Amino acid sequence: MLISQPDYPKIVLSFEYRGWKIELDQSEEDGQIIYAVWANDDKSSAVAVPYAASQKLAIRYAKQWVDRRLSA
Repeated sequence: MLISQPDYPKIVLSFEYRGWKIELDQSEEDGQIIYAVWANDDKSSAVAVPYAASQKLAIRYAKQWVDRRLSA
């Protein structure tokens, strides 16, 4: 299957949090702006938040993801 419009990451915000580099990706789905968050450390990279309706929620969920990961 050929994708006519590939969804390349559009990083709109990046910051460090507790040793992790947090990157907010902004995209559009059905006319609505949505956010996903990548979390990267020196050993790994993960999609910490696959979907958030706002930047504020995306940041909150990403910080919670990092906090849970570090407390495990």
